[in-house]
Amino acid sequence: MRTEWENELSKIDEEKEQKNIDGQKRNLFNPFTKMRRKLFSGDESDEFEEMSQGDEESTLLFSFSKRPDSIQEMKQSFLDSIFSFQMKWASSTIRERSFVDDHFYDDPYLKYFLQRFPDTYFVLYKPVFLLKQAPVELEIILITPIATLCISFLEGEENSVFMGSKERFWIEKNGKEEKKVLSPLIGLNRTEKVIRQIYQLNGIELPIKKIILNRSGFFDYPFAPYDITFVDKKAYEEWFNSMRAVTSPLKFVQIKAAQSLLTHCHATYIKRQG
Repeated sequence: MRTEWENELSKIDEEKEQKNIDGQKRNLFNPFTKMRRKLFSGDESDEFEEMSQGDEESTLLFSFSKRPDSIQEMKQSFLDSIFSFQMKWASSTIRERSFVDDHFYDDPYLKYFLQRFPDTYFVLYKPVFLLKQAPVELEIILITPIATLCISFLEGEENSVFMGSKERFWIEKNGKEEKKVLSPLIGLNRTEKVIRQIYQLNGIELPIKKIILNRSGFFDYPFAPYDITFVDKKAYEEWFNSMRAVTSPLKFVQIKAAQSLLTHCHATYIKRQG
């Protein structure tokens, strides 16, 4: 009799412990539970709650499809899960949602910026701006606490050399092979011009810098423009580490800058039902 009673008590304790673990998991994998109370109040909070409960995309769920073989593999699996969550949240608001093209989920450059840089950086990935009622796609924009970066990737064969010039086309040399590529300066200069005009219109004081990035090769541009930073294979590690080492917290000017740019961006979305 006593043995049965002790077994029953043991089962009750195990059930309580399991409930506590389940509750901790829910809090861990739904990080916006507490945040939403701070961001929203009144009707907006209720509407946000309804959206979160009715939309599976609003909940962060993480599990391993297979047992990780190393800490690094575990980290990457977690980052990939977060990436999918980021994409869904970036394409949704309380009242609208957009349908993201599938190729963005496999875009290595987009993953590079979202997974390898501090969370205090805002990423506008190849945004489409409406300029005089005409859509124009710009280069990648990174808004950091200290500057706005216009970034263009120019990567080709491993260890190839890009011959820069003021011409419309540059030359990529790889041994005896040569091929023409469109000059990245065209898109960078256009991006800088648009950002500068919007910043001036909104009274935003944030430096604008232009960067051409090539992690696998090199640049050869004897008389390069002074306002362009060339980051090739030789300089990449130093540049990358300096970008990740920025410890400045999120600043109001960043939010203001991002808001001013997004106001002029083209968006395609549908209204949420209900």
